[in-house]
Amino acid sequence: MRVRLAVLAVGTLLAAATAPLAHADAGNGLSVSAYGTLDTDGTVTVSGTYRCLDDTAGPVFVGSTLVQGDRSAGIGGTRAVCDGLVRAWTNSAVVKEPVYRAGPARVRATMMQLIPSGPLGLPLPGFLAAEDGDVTLR
Repeated sequence: MRVRLAVLAVGTLLAAATAPLAHADAGNGLSVSAYGTLDTDGTVTVSGTYRCLDDTAGPVFVGSTLVQGDRSAGIGGTRAVCDGLVRAWTNSAVVKEPVYRAGPARVRATMMQLIPSGPLGLPLPGFLAAEDGDVTLR
């Protein structure tokens, strides 16, 4: 579980750097909802929709990063169902540091597939889609 989350976090960070190049493959898509929630215990929830066609090469995940001012934190990951339908994704995480506040922020969402590679079959991320969206935390 810990390794999977680490791979997802690394994939999300890499996707943030390559987002302009990885908007979407044919048939895959990703969106970010205009609103996110911020609970008093520090739980942040962001959401959106996705569509992917094929997960036979390996599992597909939707990861997200929340950026507000100079603060940035990964906000969970959701396992995607790749059947060609538009589906909802929702990611939540308790974020104590950095502390987020109600108001404008930005979400970087990435859909990536873990694809076995090399002689050991270690999974590497393959980026299917990325989307940046303005959100209002409330």
